[in-house]
Amino acid sequence: MTRTTIASVLFALLSYAAAHWLTLDFRVWTAEGARRLEVATRPLAALPVAMEGPGLERQTLAQIFSHEGAVTLVDFMYTRCVSVCAALGSTFQQMQSTIAESERSPLASKVRLLSITFDPEHDDVAVLAAYATGLKANPRIWRFARVAHPANASVGQRLLDHYQVTVIADDLGGFEHNAALLVVDPAGRLVRMFDHDEWETALAFSRALADGSAP
Repeated sequence: MTRTTIASVLFALLSYAAAHWLTLDFRVWTAEGARRLEVATRPLAALPVAMEGPGLERQTLAQIFSHEGAVTLVDFMYTRCVSVCAALGSTFQQMQSTIAESERSPLASKVRLLSITFDPEHDDVAVLAAYATGLKANPRIWRFARVAHPANASVGQRLLDHYQVTVIADDLGGFEHNAALLVVDPAGRLVRMFDHDEWETALAFSRALADGSAP
């Protein structure tokens, strides 16, 4: 076997090993896919961060999640956004309507919605309340929250880092950010992530999780 052949074989083996590790046994090929698989295999506990919002007394994020023993669908947004957040708001309106309709059944699953702003200095409780009203959010189903200490930017950043939410200031006074629907169980653990256009699948999974029938 020539040196060239040996080198080629070694390169192929190393490439295979690298691909195997980077794709988690070839199950994912993107960073976002890896993030979602990681959450599905190792649920992520809530941080003990104090939160507040319209109709919400100051409490930890875990306490909000444990409310009513419900499964919670979460998004990260900010009220001045006119692009991704507007789409998420429309998605949450559709989910709210579906949840409200299903709750007429005696076998209704406990699923709730939570929107968390990553712009807490602007989005105070009053601003969030007005935003919720504009979206016709039913506080029994859909709540809004911000970190309770907005002046401490490190707290908000820690929350974003924990849930791998990327937020970058643009040149127009707003932000560019990724978006997803996060499914959190009643124990406060993030267990699944979906694209915002997969809301029907996310909601179906959340109901199954609340019923104890999720895979």
